Amino acid sequence: MEHSHGGVAVAVESTNWPLWLRLALLLTTGLVAGIGLAQSGELSRRVRNAVVLLAAVSSALALVSIVAVGVNVFGSLAHVVLVSAVPLLLGKPRFARWAAAALVVLVVAETAVEGSLLTDTAYIVAAVAWLGYALLDRTRPVWLFGGVLVVAGLIRLFTSGLALDRRVFTTSLGLALLVVVLLPVVALLISRKYTAGVVGAALVAWGAVAALPVPPSLPIPGVPVLVTASVAGKRIPVLVSPHRPGRNLVHVPASAGSVQITMDGRAVNAAPLGGAEGSWAEVDLPPGRSEVVLTKDSSSTSVDVDTGSGPPLATGVDGPECASAALGGLLTGRREVLERCPSDALSDEDAEALRKVVSFLDSRGVQGITLVEDSSPRSVRAAAVVRDSASAAGFRIDADPRQDSALVAVSGWAVASSMLPKVAAQQAEVPVYPHGIYVAPWLLNTPIGTSVTTFSVPLRFDPREESAIAYAVTVGNQFGGESPTVSGFRAWRGSSVDAGLQIYAVAQVTAMPMGPGEVHAPGMPMTEELAGQWIAKATVVPVSSLLD
Repeated sequence: MEHSHGGVAVAVESTNWPLWLRLALLLTTGLVAGIGLAQSGELSRRVRNAVVLLAAVSSALALVSIVAVGVNVFGSLAHVVLVSAVPLLLGKPRFARWAAAALVVLVVAETAVEGSLLTDTAYIVAAVAWLGYALLDRTRPVWLFGGVLVVAGLIRLFTSGLALDRRVFTTSLGLALLVVVLLPVVALLISRKYTAGVVGAALVAWGAVAALPVPPSLPIPGVPVLVTASVAGKRIPVLVSPHRPGRNLVHVPASAGSVQITMDGRAVNAAPLGGAEGSWAEVDLPPGRSEVVLTKDSSSTSVDVDTGSGPPLATGVDGPECASAALGGLLTGRREVLERCPSDALSDEDAEALRKVVSFLDSRGVQGITLVEDSSPRSVRAAAVVRDSASAAGFRIDADPRQDSALVAVSGWAVASSMLPKVAAQQAEVPVYPHGIYVAPWLLNTPIGTSVTTFSVPLRFDPREESAIAYAVTVGNQFGGESPTVSGFRAWRGSSVDAGLQIYAVAQVTAMPMGPGEVHAPGMPMTEELAGQWIAKATVVPVSSLLD
């Protein structure tokens, strides 16, 4: 069973068993420490036996945590020593209290979240002490304990960022925060015989707060949604773009496997789209708040969306590239309204790059160019730039591909991914485009890069330099192994120093397998899949000097 909390589902029966182990350890330890702190005289045999049993359970859970969860060995052993010392010292109240106090300090260290040490200490100490006094039915400063718990709980609630929006009621973390605030109030108002149970529940809820994942931010109309959904025991990145009323794309990486997307009862299987990686589903989102449901292996979870009431943003066949650009910006933490897509206009730097490509081909004796284009505004403008530059250089356009010609692709991803494999098949049969295939900068991605044996592309950055590799690693790590794109990289890096325009060759390569024990040559990669690669199983290297 999975519970949705704002787009990220938590599987509470199977995948989060370490959380249950943590909470059981916290409760048993809190009971032992509380009795150790509150006792001041001789205890009944029943109570002493109960403390011995609780200490044994706590010790066992601490030892299990070493193997099952990989917690620090020395910390767990210290936990075992201290929790075992409390029942042994119950006949000596002063020493028992010291052991219990040390145990509480250790519990705080095990439970505290970075930046909340003060509130963690206050809540845990007050809860443990109140728990011990309630169990031993001793006179206690209940209003002091309750006040500390309520104040500490309110501080954690308001510093979480959930207090003033609906996530406090719709997410696991928000509900846990409400519990840590409200249960101490309940404990102050109910009969004393129920106090221990209520305070124990509050202590467990506090421990859960530190372990529960922070829910994604509330969706903002017009800002593409990027969340990680837990479904069928698997964490799947999900991108919804452009997040406007009307037609939208829901994107998951190829590593997610078969995923079904449901909106308003209409189910669509996420499937590949031409020129793009991963799987995509087209859905129609209504204005305002709604949910997109992901289903995998009969398990499902939901992603919250809020498209607002603004106009739709038509992305057409260039929607995947538009979504890739949005993903690049989201990976930097920016949440900006998607106003336009890369295919809506030709940038000055891309226009200049295409002019330089024509000049480069002129210097190599090319006499004709075949253009691959589509109807998008960027492609129409790019084709005009290439035609004007070719005319000035005396080139023929749409020349005989068997003559001294080259192919230049300035279309979007979909048309390029459809046309280039046909060109590759044609090249395998007859000599065509002897001067090669050249593509616009925005066409550098894995599906297109692996659709032909080799092509050339003008770039103002080196895919092997630090920032390009950093982006490739980032998008791969945070979006299920997806490869980088130029549009995503531009959105991710923002403005940067222009490294100068060069022609890069993209070629599919494979390494000869090494025999057992054979020494590989210096610099030879041991695997084909390396972190930070721009084109899987391919090399991208400069083949020209600077063209500027």
